[in-house]
Amino acid sequence: MHPSILIVNDDSIFSEGIKALWEAMSELGKTTVVAPKFDNSGVGHAITISRPLQFEKISLESGLSGYAINGTPADSVKFAMNVIMENKPDILVSGINLGSNVGQSILYSGTVSAAREGSFRGVNSIAISLDSIRDPNYSTSKTISKKIVQYVLKNRLPNGTFLNVTIPNLSEDRIKGFKITKQGSMYFSDSFDKIYNKRDSKGFWLTAEHCDPSPSKDSDSFVVKEGYVSITPLHSEQTNLKFIKELSSWSFN
Repeated sequence: MHPSILIVNDDSIFSEGIKALWEAMSELGKTTVVAPKFDNSGVGHAITISRPLQFEKISLESGLSGYAINGTPADSVKFAMNVIMENKPDILVSGINLGSNVGQSILYSGTVSAAREGSFRGVNSIAISLDSIRDPNYSTSKTISKKIVQYVLKNRLPNGTFLNVTIPNLSEDRIKGFKITKQGSMYFSDSFDKIYNKRDSKGFWLTAEHCDPSPSKDSDSFVVKEGYVSITPLHSEQTNLKFIKELSSWSFN
């Protein structure tokens, strides 16, 4: 029996990344594509509550058909499972995101947040990113995505856990293998470029560089740069357990 696969992303339903993922997943099972109509990169786990969501059926020349909504990646997951799909999917795959989602960027990523939303709903979920924003090698990432999805379908994930996968932008023969990793220490160094429009009105454009001065060898960003596929198991428990005892000694009462 073919699995039911929900495909989401944050770049928009018209992106090359979601097309590549749809092509790969269509070889494994019955796909349903639900994604934002417009680019939602960097929105994190935002949801839309200030206006109604709307959707439309999209059919592209590539053969991809799906549903575009005027919301975020997390909205897309909620909407898909509550409105569009009759039953919960067997697996949710989010991506393929242009640019690596490692370290601190995991918290900003709409791609990762869509997978997290799937885990909230008891669905085995995977976020997939490609470590490049130029000249993406989707051939390699499609093959790797299929392999990881097949393993998850076979073995299943613990409740509340999802996978964050980052793939080097290399040809398949140059990929060294797979490594299980932890979220690394990569962070953003922000800057704001001042811009002016024709009316001499000033604005600021956010730009940022990845910084990771001393990454550990088992971190996501390190292994990707070494040519390995990074697979990080994530969950949403964020309590700092190591600090609870000290915080309790502060005697608030």
